[in-house]
Amino acid sequence: MKNMSTAVSVSTLVNLLQELVEDNFVEVLVRGELSNVSQPPSGHYYFTLKDKGAQLRCAMFRGHARMLRFKPQDGLAVICRGRVSIYPQRGDLQLIIESIEPEGVGHLQLAFDQLKEKLGAEGLFDQKLKQQLPSFPQSIGVVTSSTGAAFQDILNVLQRRSSGLRVMISPVRVQGQGAAEEIAAAISDLNKEGSSDVLIVGRGGGSREDLWAFNEENVARAIAASEIPIISAVGHEIDFSISDLVADLRAPTPSAAAELVVENRLDLERHLDQLSLRLAGQMRSHLLLLYSRLEGLENRLRAPGELLEKQQRQLDLQIMRMHQAMSTVLNQKNHHLNLLMGRLESLSPLAVLRRGYTIVKRDKSDEVIYQMSQLKAGDLLQLEFAEGQVAVTVTSIDKKGEK
Repeated sequence: MKNMSTAVSVSTLVNLLQELVEDNFVEVLVRGELSNVSQPPSGHYYFTLKDKGAQLRCAMFRGHARMLRFKPQDGLAVICRGRVSIYPQRGDLQLIIESIEPEGVGHLQLAFDQLKEKLGAEGLFDQKLKQQLPSFPQSIGVVTSSTGAAFQDILNVLQRRSSGLRVMISPVRVQGQGAAEEIAAAISDLNKEGSSDVLIVGRGGGSREDLWAFNEENVARAIAASEIPIISAVGHEIDFSISDLVADLRAPTPSAAAELVVENRLDLERHLDQLSLRLAGQMRSHLLLLYSRLEGLENRLRAPGELLEKQQRQLDLQIMRMHQAMSTVLNQKNHHLNLLMGRLESLSPLAVLRRGYTIVKRDKSDEVIYQMSQLKAGDLLQLEFAEGQVAVTVTSIDKKGEK
């Protein structure tokens, strides 16, 4: 049996073990599966890293936890970098984690997938929430770096394809620490200012790490809360971000975003150009017609004597025709009158008398004797001849067949 005088206190032993472990395991890489993950209000992460044969308590303090792009979850296979330590109060061996990398998939992709799933479940990608872009915006707000190529590309497109637009930039950092906070704040500020009709939020191309600010949750929620329609234009055409999913419209590049803003305006301008050309053509045709009419009037005004002479000839012709017509009518009427006069003459009593007949009248009376029965012997009569009258006395009356 060993001498009990060599025994050491628990604290001494733990301190010796702590010194031994921490001096020899300053930085280690450990592969395992996360379990029992928790994050109290302090912001630290506590979990167990395990495999089929063993498990190890782990802690990741707030300073390093803030650097994580994804949220540690139970069952996730990871590679942890940290140092081994002993917690004296409980004598527990633990791994103090400084960074975590998902195994098999990058931490940025995992963070992207986790946030996409979370926001999708909340309905932030729903098409019903998408706002229509204004047809003819007058003021455009831009959230990007004031020194980057993206802003110059946007200005070049707007200046080339439209005029009279007001462009207001809210300059922000578009990558690195604090970039997401500045972007979210700029979106909120432009909404409060309220003069912009549409916002373009984005930047030029870069690595996934460079574009990561547009995959942050605070930026996504700022876009979703915007009352002004937002076009997300992050990176190049192949790049895709959470901002693209939440925004009202995605543009593959900042230049394309500027073209989308003025697209309806360009359609209207082209339509107006076509109408202007049609109107000019119609005006030209109408003016040519008026010029032709005016030329005709001028030609007529140049020779009024000819016009008067022509009209005089027409008048003379009409007068001659009228005289001819009147002469023909008079001749016809005279001929007809002569015929009537001949017929009247043939019916006149004087004409009858000239043919040898007489008119017998009672003396001193206009009574005409037509029949013998009107007479008796001794009546005084007047016989009217064509040349004059003769007075006679009836001496006797003989009827036919009688004496």
